[in-house]
Amino acid sequence: MAKKAAAPKKKAAVKKAAKKPVKKAAPKAAVKKAAVKPKAAAAAKPAPKPKGYNVKDVETFKNIILEKRKEILDELQLLKESMMDVTTGEYATENSTYSMHMEQGTDAMEREKTFLFASREGKFLNYLEDALKRIEKGTYGFCTDCGKLIEKERLEAVPHAQLCVRCKLKKGR
Repeated sequence: MAKKAAAPKKKAAVKKAAKKPVKKAAPKAAVKKAAVKPKAAAAAKPAPKPKGYNVKDVETFKNIILEKRKEILDELQLLKESMMDVTTGEYATENSTYSMHMEQGTDAMEREKTFLFASREGKFLNYLEDALKRIEKGTYGFCTDCGKLIEKERLEAVPHAQLCVRCKLKKGR
């Protein structure tokens, strides 16, 4: 019988616990956020954006880039034509019937130099395309390392530049 008496006491204790209002403590994460929030709000304010080049200057740089881009595309077209057989439209091979052994080696070397030059020009074309994208975004002319305005003379000489002279010299590239 002792067992029966113990069971009702457990039920009574559970009922009392259920009737008591439970105080909900604020989650620890919420407490931490509240404490950090004012600091985060202060840090979230964007720093004043440095003033960039005026519209006229940016248009001048864009024209320089577009002119260089056109030159590169023309050069790549000439290289492609020099590497291709005009009659078949396929890349020229060294298996010509009139070539001698030494001439084949020279032809192969010239073809390799042409491919390397085309690769270099393609890489330069990509740099110019990236510069045009930065102009569209409004980030053109700012150093990607320090955020300062790149010198006008540098951009006229190297219109696809992403680093100011100081940062470029630090990197040693």
